[in-house]
Amino acid sequence: MNVLLVEDDKRVGDFIVTELTAVGHSCVHELDGAAGLRAAQNTTFDVMVIDRMMPRMDGLALINALREAGNNTPVVILSALGEVDDRVQGLHCGADDYLVKPFAMAELLARLDVLHRRVSAAVGEAQTTLVVADLSMDLLRQHVQRQTTTVTLQPREYKLLEYLMRHAGQVVTRAMLLEHVWGYHFDPQTNVIDVHVSRLRQKIDKDFDHALLSTVRGKGYRLGPQLDD
Repeated sequence: MNVLLVEDDKRVGDFIVTELTAVGHSCVHELDGAAGLRAAQNTTFDVMVIDRMMPRMDGLALINALREAGNNTPVVILSALGEVDDRVQGLHCGADDYLVKPFAMAELLARLDVLHRRVSAAVGEAQTTLVVADLSMDLLRQHVQRQTTTVTLQPREYKLLEYLMRHAGQVVTRAMLLEHVWGYHFDPQTNVIDVHVSRLRQKIDKDFDHALLSTVRGKGYRLGPQLDD
């Protein structure tokens, strides 16, 4: 598993990273919510472990931002707040599990494994609809709609949008688009991506009150509600 850990206690974070690494997992550790959000936007993770009380952006705000951007990566909240109301609030904000500090590492590992297996099984099932905010794509009918408006796309635009929707909330690089949308394993040094992104943006964003497709300078593109970097 590739795990994102957002934990402001460096001692606890280092312990978790060491234990995850020891059993073969990879782990990125961020020390505050804002840094955790940037990491989640820029990298695909299998699961996330998020502390609740952190500087700059608390855990609940971080989870809300991820879910609003279409990022549905499983999340375990790790918190010293263990009352029933605290756990319910965490689950209602979009977390998939809630573990109270102090915790046993064996239990955290087991919970992460369960979430990862659950998502892996779900991915294996046929997915017929993609949804990002108020934009939806019916994969069976190849029908795209934003709010109540049907969006008509050319085949390459459709393929581009599908790839962006499958990676909603994450930065998608030009190299990723060239490989997975155009089938290139090299950069042909053309502006084909810029042209198609511009056309797609005109169709899914132009006549709506908020944009979904943004350019991340020097990195690539992100589909989802606009977030501050």
